[in-house]
Amino acid sequence: MELLQNTPLWLGIFAIIFAQLLKVPINFIITRKLDWSLLTSTGGMPSSHSAAVTSVATAVGFEVGFDSPIFAVAAMLAGIVMYDASHVRFQAGQHAAVLNEIRHELQTFFKEIKRWPDLNEQEKIEDLKTLLGHKKSEVFIGGLSGILLTVIVYSFGNF
Repeated sequence: MELLQNTPLWLGIFAIIFAQLLKVPINFIITRKLDWSLLTSTGGMPSSHSAAVTSVATAVGFEVGFDSPIFAVAAMLAGIVMYDASHVRFQAGQHAAVLNEIRHELQTFFKEIKRWPDLNEQEKIEDLKTLLGHKKSEVFIGGLSGILLTVIVYSFGNF
C-alpha cells in the first residue's frame, strides 16, 4: 500500500508525537510539576503543529527538490500554520482567559446579590480553553524540531 510508504506523511505524524512527548519534560524542568495532560493538549513548548508542518515541508523538499512547486506549496502552508499558531490562536487563548475572568466575576456578583436558586447550573459551565496557541518561541522551536528530525532521518535513512 503506497500510503504506508509515504515518508513525508509519517515524518509529520512522528513530529507531532515527538513534540507532544517533549512537552512533558520541558514543562517539568520549568515548573517542577509532572503534567501528563500535556501529551494531548494544544499549546505549550514546543509547538507540535509547527513541528509537523516543517517536517512535512522539509521531507517534501528532500523527496522532490527544494526548488519544486510542491515544496513551495508545503513551505507556504507551513508558514501559514505557524503564523496562525503564534498569532491568531495565541490571541484567541488570551481572549478566552479574559472571558473566563469576566465570567467568574459575574458568577460571584450574582451569587452575592441574589443567591440564585439554580446555582448548580452556573457551576456546570466549563471554562473556555485558554491554551490554544503558541508564543513565537514555541512555534520557532517546534518548527526547528520538525526540520531537524527530518534532516536526521533523510541523512541516515535510505529514502
